[in-house]
Amino acid sequence: MSAGISELASKIRLLLMDVDGVLTDGRLYNVPAPDGSMAETKGFDSQDGIALQWLAGLGIVTGLISGRVSPATVERARQCKFKYVYQGHTEKIPILEEILKDSGVAPAEVAYIGDDLTDVVVMRRVGLAFAPANARPEVKRLAHHVTAAAGGQGAVREVIELVLKAQGRWAEILKHYEVES
Repeated sequence: MSAGISELASKIRLLLMDVDGVLTDGRLYNVPAPDGSMAETKGFDSQDGIALQWLAGLGIVTGLISGRVSPATVERARQCKFKYVYQGHTEKIPILEEILKDSGVAPAEVAYIGDDLTDVVVMRRVGLAFAPANARPEVKRLAHHVTAAAGGQGAVREVIELVLKAQGRWAEILKHYEVES
């Protein structure tokens, strides 16, 4: 991690992200529902999930802004203790502004993880922009940091570890799990 990224990450109080391609690998699964209709579901990474719970426990707020509406996303957000859950919004600037107003967090204290063109407008307005390894090339070029992991395969965990290390809090996590640093 470069010194510049570490400096930006040390200020983060709010982590926002897209869902498909960030919390998931971007695949959508349509499966039969009991009533015969089709239900959409998606797969989430368990290591991303525990790391999101760590943030909640440490007082770093999390949220998501997704263009799609999915009950699977709502459930994952509940499990991972997201404070902000916005679905069905491909125009993300008004949502970002609403979250900033509600949270009282300055844009410089916000990190965002995005993988596609609809995320760029948010990435340009926050203090620290991340793109997972599977992001569109245009998005990667705008990100402050591109993760080694792809979305749905540990990219969110990688971002969280980077932020916690920059804030000097990673040792707390290791100690909690009796892991020697």
